[in-house]
Amino acid sequence: MGTAPRRSSVSPSRAQSRRSLSVRAAKTENGPTIAIAGVTGAVGQEFLRVITERKFPYSNIKMLASARSAGRQYEFEGETYTVEELTEDSFKGVDIALFSAGGSISKKYAAVASAAGATVVDNSSAFRMTEGVPLVIPEVNPEAMAGYRAGGGGIIANPNCSTIIALVAVAPLHRLAGVKRMVVSTYQAASGAGQAAMEELELQTREVLDGKPVTQNIFPFQYAFNVFSHNSPMTDNGYNEEEMKMVKETHKILGTSDIRVTATCIRVPVMRAHAESINLEFERDISEEEALRALAAAPGIQVADDRAANWFPTPLSVSHLDDVFVGRVRRDYSRDDARGLNLWVCGDQVKKGAALNAIQIAELLL
Repeated sequence: MGTAPRRSSVSPSRAQSRRSLSVRAAKTENGPTIAIAGVTGAVGQEFLRVITERKFPYSNIKMLASARSAGRQYEFEGETYTVEELTEDSFKGVDIALFSAGGSISKKYAAVASAAGATVVDNSSAFRMTEGVPLVIPEVNPEAMAGYRAGGGGIIANPNCSTIIALVAVAPLHRLAGVKRMVVSTYQAASGAGQAAMEELELQTREVLDGKPVTQNIFPFQYAFNVFSHNSPMTDNGYNEEEMKMVKETHKILGTSDIRVTATCIRVPVMRAHAESINLEFERDISEEEALRALAAAPGIQVADDRAANWFPTPLSVSHLDDVFVGRVRRDYSRDDARGLNLWVCGDQVKKGAALNAIQIAELLL
């Protein structure tokens, strides 16, 4: 297969271990004031870890949540913070507001935060398809948020986790050979449905192994040892909302509706990190070697494609890691030409699919 790189420098054992957090504080007098709406949730907590890992500069952090969580205390970078109730008065003096409290909360408070001067990075679906609101993956379309700055107001939308993970891998190939059609099948972890879903998967696994009836509070199906269609609502065309998000968001992020996109989104009993099987049709011939070189050179990607060892990315091996991992890069042999490729892509849903992407957006605001 030529000299194109095929294997990531991250070994399976290293990839399975959690990245250690830096002990160096990012707090600085010259940094922006940050508010985190939904700090008690899985993504809210990941915001804090990513801020530490990337040494994101800040002068103060306001931790916001519902009235039920107000008063809870967190130790962060050597200081004790008390969670405040999220209200319309929460954003005075805030430069960057990171939202991950659900779409209804974003719809209620994001405009309030923006009017108070905070630049909002919203992790919900509330504004993704709103005209004039940038939908940004920093490795793919940072130009979409040109002119935005910390403390300048405005809303920037964080894409759906599955879309982020897919397009980090697809965008370099689109720039290389022009994608005409994308067929995606996703294998989505419990983390995408929140901390309660992760806890229920763990509980059900124990119950099944112990021969007990399973507890079903989050999904209408047994999750442990099972797979089922993504739990988002069905639409009139037979696709669920998660699948249609991938279609619409891909068009907005890549700046064209000419790419034909179809998706099938499935929940699998994996705790954290999504996997995706992607089939691409291109405008011109593209070889496996070309594709591998483009992927290896692209930011935010690690190639893990060792055919001889049958070693490719897995959700477990990429959990808690920053990059999107790509493997199983191969010609589509159902075609008579060289304009089709298959990819296998894995990425941490909580991290790159949510918190990290939002913090990277925030970094571009500084």
